[in-house]
Order: sequence, then C-alpha cells, then structure tokens
Amino acid sequence: MTFTVAIVGRPNVGKSTLFNRVVGRRLAIVDDTPGVTRDWRRAPARIGGIAFEIMDTAGLDDVDDNVLEGRMRDQTLKAIARASVVLFVIDARAGVIPMDRHFAQIVRASGKPVVLVANKCEGTAAHQQGLAEAFGLGLGDPLALSAEHGEGLEGLIDALAALGAPSAYEADAEDIEDAFDESDESEDAEEIDDPNPDIHLTIVGRPNVGKSTLVNRLIGEERVLTGPEAGITRDSIEVDWLVEGQRIVLTDTAGQRKQARVENKLERLAVADAKRSVDFSEVVLLVLDATEGLDKQDLTIARRTVEEGRALLIALNKWDLPEDRELARRRVADRLERSLPQVRGLPVVNISALTGEGLNKLLPAVRDVHRRWNRRVPTAALNRWLGDATDRHPPPAIGGRRIKLRYATQAKARPPTFIVFCSRSDDLPESYTRFLTHDLRDRFDLKGVPVRLVWRKGENPYANRR
Repeated sequence: MTFTVAIVGRPNVGKSTLFNRVVGRRLAIVDDTPGVTRDWRRAPARIGGIAFEIMDTAGLDDVDDNVLEGRMRDQTLKAIARASVVLFVIDARAGVIPMDRHFAQIVRASGKPVVLVANKCEGTAAHQQGLAEAFGLGLGDPLALSAEHGEGLEGLIDALAALGAPSAYEADAEDIEDAFDESDESEDAEEIDDPNPDIHLTIVGRPNVGKSTLVNRLIGEERVLTGPEAGITRDSIEVDWLVEGQRIVLTDTAGQRKQARVENKLERLAVADAKRSVDFSEVVLLVLDATEGLDKQDLTIARRTVEEGRALLIALNKWDLPEDRELARRRVADRLERSLPQVRGLPVVNISALTGEGLNKLLPAVRDVHRRWNRRVPTAALNRWLGDATDRHPPPAIGGRRIKLRYATQAKARPPTFIVFCSRSDDLPESYTRFLTHDLRDRFDLKGVPVRLVWRKGENPYANRR
C-alpha cells in the first residue's frame, strides 16, 4: 500500500510551495493570491532516503457547502481520508488564527497521524511568536521550516520516517517484486506485446465545455471540482482510470481561452500548465460543446497538439442538448475537413458527460488512435507503397530533370515518422509532400494521427571517385 502524505491548512500558508519543494520541481501553481489551489493533486516524492506519495490540497475555508470554496474544502477532506499522514501547515509569521484552531480540530478528529508544520520560519525572529502559539493546537510539537528556502526539511524527513514512510530502497524493491509478479503471469511475457499498455490521456478545451464533468463521470466519483463557474480548474490534475484491466492516466486541464483574452497572471499560469500536460501526453482529447461547435480557439488547441506530435481525438460533449444533431455533427465535420487537413480522418465521438450517453464509444476510440500513433510499418511494405505512389503520381520534373525517390524507411513511431531519400529534396514542392503524406496515411491506416515525412538527399555513389 502506498504511503501517502496530504498537505492541508488554511489558504496562503505555503502548501503548494512545500509540495513543489518536496517533489523537487514546480508542479503546483504558486501565487500570493489566496485559494490558488482548488483540486488536490498528487506526485511521487523522494527526500532524505524515504519514498512516498504527496498530495497538495485546497486551502481549508469555513464557508457554506454550496459555494466554490465549500466544494474545495470537501475535496480536501477527501484527500485527508485517503492519506496515511497529514501535514497540517500554519503560517508562523502570521501566527495561529481562529481558522487554524477550527481546522486543527477537524484534522485531529480524522484519526490520522498529524505532523504540525510551522512554515515561513526563515530570516528574522518574526515567526517566533507564531511558533510558540502553535503548541496550543494540540497537534504535538511544531516543526519549524521554510518551504520557500528549503530550510528545516531534515526534521520533516525524520518525522515521516518515524511514522512509517518507507525507505527509497524498500520502495524500489517493492516495485521490482511487483514487476516479477506481473511477468510470471505469462511464460512468453518477453515475446508478447502488452495489448493494453498504460495510456496518458490529457483532456483539453475551452472553459466550461465539461472537461471536469467528463473526468468524474469516467472514474465514477467526484474527483475534480465542477460547477457553473467558468475556469474552476487551474492546476492540471492527474487521475488514474482503471478500466477493463488497463490503466488510463487522465489529466484534467484548465480551460484555454484566446490568448488576447487572458489578462490575469493566474490564468496565464494555468494555461501554461495545460500546455505542458499536452507535451507529456500520448493522446489528447479535445472536448467541444455540441451547442457551439468548433471555433477558432478549438482549432488553435488542435493545431498545437498536432504540431507537438500527439494523437488527437475529438469529443463532442453535451450531445443531449442540440435540437438538430445531424446539423451539429455536420458542422464540426466540415470545419475539421477544411481547417485540419494535416490529420484527415480525425475521429469524433459524440458524448454527454452529464448523462453518460456515448461514453461506451470513448475508450475504444482512445485505444484505436493510440494504436495508430504507435504503428510501425515494415520497410518492405513501405517501399512497395512508395513505388506504387510514384507510378500513379510521378514526382515533378524540375529544370527538365525528374526528381527520383529512391528509398523510404520509418525512423520512429509516436508519432509515425518516415524518411524518404531522393535525388533533389530541396526542389520537391510542398504539394507533392502533401500528396505522399495523405497517400501514406490512407494506405497504412494512419488516419487522424500526425504523420511526419522527412526528406533526405540521396548520396551520389560516384561523388568520391576520380
């Protein structure tokens, strides 16, 4: 069982800064504005020879359940329930306030082991009063540290180790044992490709198209915040979706508006985090609102996904709302045909995250596009295609001399990338490259995935002879 640590506390005490410090990289968005973190997020951590999973959570706030801050608090309480240990963080410079005392009682009532962290204990003695007040919370001796400057982490390491956090060696040994257990299931494990590999699926789109609602519907629980407010999601949140023996890593991202409309710093950080998630994904699911269709911003997101070489899939959400479904479907299909010819045949799945309609078609579509994105074409078949394509549509003659295409090979998959050797690659027109790319996609069932065709000038065998 994974040893899990949840960081909790009221807003703006430095929880996300501590999370980033322990993880060792800037994962969570950090800003001076209270309430930046809204959903809890997790990441593996290794410090001082111990290994564990750590969760960053939204700031605890004493408000009504129906407002956004109340729903954020409920998500934090769910994270506490999943945790092995709770880090209760206070701001030592601000001192202990009534809200700290109120939530200290809630954390204590959870029955989970608690480490009281007095953050912002750097520099001057301004934190001494707050450190003294922390003893009155009834959570044990406070651990003085500075997440921003990395001071005092040795005490945190000792506290977690004393509460059962495994050593990094033990964690590695457990992973190796699990790997052997899995390999023993089949005598031919080394020879058989895994039919259901993990898939990293990132969900993107404009604000309020239903991305978070879709994530919750797929995994069967309220894992990420939803609501009528636009722009609820800020951090990109990873969630495991275990379905039919396969692990899908779902990443919910912030809604992306037109760049000209992004004015505040927090939204810029959230959009940048969403773009980074696309860079590290395998399949990207672009969610559209069926009542609005495909607009310019959707195309911007789609083009960037294709340029990054990721497999792309379209989900036409809110399919329960259009009065004329055929018209809604045709508008999206026509726009894709005109505006995204570089991924011709892009799959579109009509769904309703609210009612569950069409979701049974989503996983097969994800698996299918992932399979094509990973496809490798044998060299012999590739060169038979090249010969057939040039017979049907010969390369142009430039300056009275026809360009010769000599040989083709696949350089890599993910996305499928092919090298074609020819006599004068610099003179080959873009239109002929488009023809070959479309023909290659049709021949080897690569529809809907980016296909890269790279030209190489063939070597002259007589160049070095006298």
